[in-house]
Amino acid sequence: MQTTSASLLDRLRGPAPGPDWERFVRLYTPLLLGWARGLKLPDPDAADLVQDVFVVLLEQLPEFRYDPNKSFRTWLRTVLYNRWRNLRARRSPAPLDDLDPPAPDSTDLLGEQEYRRHLVGRALALLRTDFQELTWRAFWESAVLGRPPADVAAELGVSTGAVYNAKSRVVSRLRQELAGLLH
Repeated sequence: MQTTSASLLDRLRGPAPGPDWERFVRLYTPLLLGWARGLKLPDPDAADLVQDVFVVLLEQLPEFRYDPNKSFRTWLRTVLYNRWRNLRARRSPAPLDDLDPPAPDSTDLLGEQEYRRHLVGRALALLRTDFQELTWRAFWESAVLGRPPADVAAELGVSTGAVYNAKSRVVSRLRQELAGLLH
């Protein structure tokens, strides 16, 4: 379990972001694929576009400065659209207005609520391996399923305080992982 208080974006700016980069890729690949498919790309082309975006991000994230007044999701989507435009322009000359992405509709792009739900779900799936099974179950049963901590404690054979502690630890790590990513 990592103990640093830096957000994932800050850790990606570091000199050796290996595990953090892998976490970022696992976290954002489904979202980027969804956006690429929203551009009406076949799955192989969507996957290629996402890989191209990750190459751009490898270059740009070390210099990226998170601004809490701006949307990281919007910046990320802009990177994807710009890469898509560049690839289309190189493949076949087209009028400039044909290089604009299609207008987003509710089925193509995730809304803010869906984006947050997606990101939290992906982060939880990735964080699960960072905690012992008992800690994870105490958190999951009480925080996600909404069961009373006393019931969870009795079922798991731990104190009620241990359930609250498990919930607090996982939620704290989740906030740390998602710092700067939900805006």
